[in-house]
Amino acid sequence: MKTIIENQNNSINYAPLRGIVLVVDDNPANLQVLSSFLDQSSFEVWAARSGEKALQRLENGDLPDLILLDVMMPGIDGFETCKQLKSNPRVQDIPVIFMTALSETADKVKGLQLGAVDYITKPFQHEEVLVRIENHLKLRNLTKTLIAKNTELQQTQTQLIQAEKVAALGQLTAGIAHEVNNPINFIAGNLNFVEKYVQEVVSLLHLYEKYLPNPPDELHTAIKKSDLEFLLDDLSKIIKSMQVGTDRVTEIVSYLNNFSRHREAGKKLANLHEGLESTLLILGHRFKGNAHHPAIKLVKEYGDLPLVECFPSEINQVFMNLISNAIDAIEEANKNKDIDTISRNPGVIKIKTEVIGEQVILRVADNGSGIKNADTTKIFDAFYTTKPVGKGTGLGLSIAYQIVVNNHHGKLTYDSKPGEGIEFIIELPIR
Repeated sequence: MKTIIENQNNSINYAPLRGIVLVVDDNPANLQVLSSFLDQSSFEVWAARSGEKALQRLENGDLPDLILLDVMMPGIDGFETCKQLKSNPRVQDIPVIFMTALSETADKVKGLQLGAVDYITKPFQHEEVLVRIENHLKLRNLTKTLIAKNTELQQTQTQLIQAEKVAALGQLTAGIAHEVNNPINFIAGNLNFVEKYVQEVVSLLHLYEKYLPNPPDELHTAIKKSDLEFLLDDLSKIIKSMQVGTDRVTEIVSYLNNFSRHREAGKKLANLHEGLESTLLILGHRFKGNAHHPAIKLVKEYGDLPLVECFPSEINQVFMNLISNAIDAIEEANKNKDIDTISRNPGVIKIKTEVIGEQVILRVADNGSGIKNADTTKIFDAFYTTKPVGKGTGLGLSIAYQIVVNNHHGKLTYDSKPGEGIEFIIELPIR
């Protein structure tokens, strides 16, 4: 809205609105004087004849930028009205300036303790009223700006931490893969020669056995004592087992390289199932059972996904954070239960993927304790965690949210019922 001002040349100018002021006073004359003066000063003025009516007006709809509140009124007085205003989250940050003829210090202190920001003494001095209103509106606008800048700073800090964490993890996995790759290639390459040489030795021994079926007693005794047939058979099995082991390590190195994608820059077409499998392989030891708890059951329902254009290392980081959190939730829910109790209701993590329209949907669900209703508005906040001290940084979900929403223009939501677990839903555009 704008205030219309007519100048000396009878042309009309439109002064920009300086804010909305709610004036609460049971005296019609006071209302008329303040309304007229503030309107001329380019403020929009709302009027209320009592504290009750002021509170009713603020229940719904738009809110004023500042409230001028009379102290002495019938019904609920200004002090009680201010107390109720400051107890209502919807309006509690609106500045309240008391208007009063009371000059006792105790009355002024009482009003300030209730949350008022200033006093205006009757009879009114227009210039004083205007200056006080302007100052407090400036303070409120500065406060809003500071809060917005602080939120922006926290988001930037979270993004920097996320980027550093993703980069550090990528460098770590890439470094491990590199360090493991060289010795395992050496072992794998030499195993081929070992197998070849052993076969040659075995062939020679069989020739000796063929042409010298009756060796000397000393040699016969040594052969019998060593159980040569068993040794030769078991040696072949050991070599095959070593080959399987080296193949497995080579596969792990490949998964680490796939997880880190340290050689790639920018968005790439990626197979998300490969990223999930890489993450599950790295976290595989945490699914296994031990003497204190049975294994966590992993259920995979993979749909037919196309290649998705994304930052693969960042998406892998999201998978890592969500699956790690699911394992943590199950462990926390079962920490005070005996193994028989857990066995009757074991931990389950379910991963489901599908395509809906132009979106790829990935779901990670666990049957832990879920989250309390009080935590639902904070779950993606940076540094907020419900885990015990030393168990979490409060960055995992915040980082995942930044990656999915900010970096990939997707969605990260959840569905949880306290005591029944939680399911996180990732929605990513295919292109």
